[in-house]
Amino acid sequence: MTYMMYLKGRYQSLRDKVLSYIGLAMKSGNISSGEFSTEKVVKNMTAFLVIIAKDASENTKKKFQNMCSFYEVPVYEYGTREELGHAIGKDYRAMLAIRDEGLAKAVIKNINREVTDIWQK
Repeated sequence: MTYMMYLKGRYQSLRDKVLSYIGLAMKSGNISSGEFSTEKVVKNMTAFLVIIAKDASENTKKKFQNMCSFYEVPVYEYGTREELGHAIGKDYRAMLAIRDEGLAKAVIKNINREVTDIWQK
């Protein structure tokens, strides 16, 4: 196995973990998805994490990054609309909010680990 194959496998494993946690949050009823629902839980201060798809529109990204900054909710760009939708068993989703603190922390930890692993290797 080459070093690049190892990195690709490691990256895919961490990516699957993040999407699995998102799926678990959905099954436990702790996900709000879509623009309207995500905005509502952020403003009600019940969101612990907002994830925006990397292929969402720039206007949407800016709007939610500003809103999350104001309400002090962590926001990450992760995956594509298709990947986020698939993780929660729905069609394309440009954004979602996790309403469980423990699951949000687990997702953040794995996203940060994924980024760290890529840059360290």
